[in-house]
Amino acid sequence: MESQVRGGTRWKRFAVVMVPSVLATAAVGVSLAQGALAASFSVSGQQFKVTAKHLHGEGFAQYGGIDTVYTSVKGDKQTKVPVAISSFETAKIKEMCQSVKTDIPLVGTVYLRLEAGNEAKKPVRAKNLFIDVAQLDADAKFKNIDIGVAVQDKSRGPAVKAGESVLPGGFAQQAESADLYDVKQTAWATTAGTFTLNGLSMRLGTSSKMECY
Repeated sequence: MESQVRGGTRWKRFAVVMVPSVLATAAVGVSLAQGALAASFSVSGQQFKVTAKHLHGEGFAQYGGIDTVYTSVKGDKQTKVPVAISSFETAKIKEMCQSVKTDIPLVGTVYLRLEAGNEAKKPVRAKNLFIDVAQLDADAKFKNIDIGVAVQDKSRGPAVKAGESVLPGGFAQQAESADLYDVKQTAWATTAGTFTLNGLSMRLGTSSKMECY
């Protein structure tokens, strides 16, 4: 389910970001683990947490945007949030963890935790990956980085998607490749052309210790 409408906004600060959002159901997760499935994920009205030991991305670009987040089950309430939209042509992710906290009436607080890519030779893989992120902590290394290029003139990363209108004068940063280490982040949503979870493990529980951090 996609719960966002992206639009451009000018940002003078960027947080380099990565990793897709929490999967909504185990059935979808298993499908992704078994093959390359087109994916568009979000957790309606909620941020989710992600950690990773290492992400290597080829063809990186990042620019500012606005997500429209639905804050009710019926979809009749929404709010707009600023995000840093990071995109990768391809990405490999090692030791990925994703978690989301949800309060369910009459049940209480439930945590969903997903792990994948824990085997060194079987990382998580994604193509044409877009991530809408609110906060990131990581160590980062870039190859041939270019900061301040106009979004419409960027030459790296996937093409700006339909519906991601960028305001006149909007700019981006781009790099031939990006490496992020010891990542901790919060995000709103993601889309990917294909997303393969090797070694998928998914759990539900009521303990806060299930959160990735």
